[in-house]
Amino acid sequence: MCEGNGSEVTEFFILGFKNLENFKISLFILFLVIYLAILLGNVFIITLVSTSHHLNVPMYLFLRNLSAADILFTTNIMPNMLYVIVRGGGDISIPGCFIQYYVFCSSTYTQSLILMVMSFDRYMAICHPLRYGALMNPKLCQHLVVCPWAVCFVLFPIEVVSLFLLTFCGSNIIEHFFCDFAPILAIASSDTSIVETEDFIFSIPLMFMPFVVVTVSYFCIVISILRITSITGRWKAFSTCSAHLTTIFIFYGTQITIYIFPVGDNTFYGKTVKSLLYTVLTPFINPIIYSMRNHEIKRALQQLIYKKRNITIHPMFR
Repeated sequence: MCEGNGSEVTEFFILGFKNLENFKISLFILFLVIYLAILLGNVFIITLVSTSHHLNVPMYLFLRNLSAADILFTTNIMPNMLYVIVRGGGDISIPGCFIQYYVFCSSTYTQSLILMVMSFDRYMAICHPLRYGALMNPKLCQHLVVCPWAVCFVLFPIEVVSLFLLTFCGSNIIEHFFCDFAPILAIASSDTSIVETEDFIFSIPLMFMPFVVVTVSYFCIVISILRITSITGRWKAFSTCSAHLTTIFIFYGTQITIYIFPVGDNTFYGKTVKSLLYTVLTPFINPIIYSMRNHEIKRALQQLIYKKRNITIHPMFR
């Protein structure tokens, strides 16, 4: 309960991008275009992987789920962010804010686990090619797909329940463009140590350990590639994981920059720009990386286009 003259907060106000009212139309158009590009890019990958028999392998099953997590992650944040930009800020209910944070964290941790699974898949394919087909069987792949979603979305409500137990008195302004962990705790009036401890505990198996597994997997992959005597063989082996490796650098690089080593500009705008790196830029770049740098995706797209053209022109030659 709130003491003294402080009144209990019933809703939050998301500040958004303050002092940028003169640019709100430009910002709205820019982020709307990016959001649509993210949706189209990831839907394209999901559709292509689902319809192409050429991509019916574990790596692209995991990629399809990574794209689904990207869509959920982005849709959870960007539509409301566009509303906040247009209105110069926006109200959000406390349950709505905590649900947004829950989906944000759950989808982020799901991405982290899927990237770890994809690294393990590349490790098996390059370091143990003779055992790959037997070990990465359909049943195991299904478990490796279901577990990241189940672990994150089933276990993470524990932290959300702790957020509901916090008291908010006085200020209700969240100095951010969405409900993130630090801005929420910054306006809490009660002790936040339990929530902070839970968040740290969750981050160890869901973010830190996957990063360690990814690092070890690619260390072993690099050693195996260097043992290949043929330059062509080395390049072919590296090309099979180059797109995934680029995604890993972007994903974990932004997380480390923001949460582990928060150096540089820590003003409102500095933190906002850093947050835009992983909430907007990373989901936007991921489909581009896999579309432009992945030869199998290009090949599947060419086959799909060729097939469509054959279906269209074939009756003309009858």
